[in-house]
Amino acid sequence: MTSSLPLSAADVDRAAGRLAGIAVRTPVHRSARLSDIAGVPVWVKREDLQSVRSYKLRGASLLLDSLTEAERAAGVVAASAGNHAQGVAVACATLGVQGRIYVPRTTPRQKRERILSLGGDRVTLLQVGDTFDDAAEAAAEDAERTGATIVPPFDHPVTMAGQGTVVREAIEQIRSEHGHDIGTVVIPVGGGGLLAGCGVWLHEREPQMRVVAVEPAGAPSLARALEAGHPVTLSDIDRFVDGAAVRRVGDGPFEVIRAIAPIVTAVPEGAVCTEMLNMYQTDGIIAEPAGALAATAVATGVVDDSAGEILVILSGGNNDVSRYNEVVERSLVHEGLRHYFLVTFPQEPGALRRFLDTVLGPDDDIIVFDYIKRNNREEGPALVGLEIGGRENLEPLLGRMATSGMQIERIDPHGPMYRYLT
Repeated sequence: MTSSLPLSAADVDRAAGRLAGIAVRTPVHRSARLSDIAGVPVWVKREDLQSVRSYKLRGASLLLDSLTEAERAAGVVAASAGNHAQGVAVACATLGVQGRIYVPRTTPRQKRERILSLGGDRVTLLQVGDTFDDAAEAAAEDAERTGATIVPPFDHPVTMAGQGTVVREAIEQIRSEHGHDIGTVVIPVGGGGLLAGCGVWLHEREPQMRVVAVEPAGAPSLARALEAGHPVTLSDIDRFVDGAAVRRVGDGPFEVIRAIAPIVTAVPEGAVCTEMLNMYQTDGIIAEPAGALAATAVATGVVDDSAGEILVILSGGNNDVSRYNEVVERSLVHEGLRHYFLVTFPQEPGALRRFLDTVLGPDDDIIVFDYIKRNNREEGPALVGLEIGGRENLEPLLGRMATSGMQIERIDPHGPMYRYLT
């Protein structure tokens, strides 16, 4: 079935040998929290502990290591503002290849500095345009003009083979170090390189294992491709899970994924945020949104225990600490604990006190109050954000609002007004 595909389990096995000493053999540990939720042992492969804090180093290093002397002399180019760029930078420095990495001008300074620090004098960083597409176009033009080799983040057989070493390594570790066997492997998916590489190895070497692919609900590029029978470009995506939020799954990965037929599911971005917070607060793990995708599927019950023990691929931990405000916000909204309203207050003494006394419950807190002053002398609107004590408190709150006689409009957390106001 897989003989006609662009890569095989044998390619992954060879990749593992070539990456020895380049990629870190990251640990696998048993998560007590996820095991309690799932009812079976849940093992976590910690690719956040790679030298670049993601699995991307594997594919980038393998591709550079496979270049001929002439190709090495011509150098490489890549486009990325995230994990792939860091993986290419380290591969260039380790293997002695000159690389030019194109990033959008919007790339944060700390990421640019990290790429340059990892690549040293082997990497030149160029800022082009405002989007990844702009950077990718510039990289393609560079390659055509100079003869340099493009290092794609996922859509290349060698890249996929390198990424596939993650699961090969994890299965070996769980058996040799812990004496356990896995029934289900849960893998995050964006462009599809990690899933394709891991999936083809499992399909050929461990066909009894169930493979579950998890993508963000706001960017289901794989699900849409499987429905259409070919990769399609999504017109609109939620970019929050930036390491996996792609508009189009890769052509090569899709060919492999369709052949191995994994179970494909999606998890809401808010649930990913809740899992990120639980991983940080309980497990002491800093995961990026894409890195928490697979664990979220277990934590929310999307993956059951019917096939036995579970392996979760934690793909990366490059999370900017400044994003945690948004992570907390999305988590609370998803959990039904934070809500926003537009309240029109009459311009008279005691209006706010009446709202506090007649509408709010004993466990309800105001976390946002933004009064919008108008020329209207009779009334004025305010944005009011409430955090309630429990999900069950929402219906009583809405009931008190309905009978308060005040003009109150609830803001849909999935609508454009919510994104604008918060």
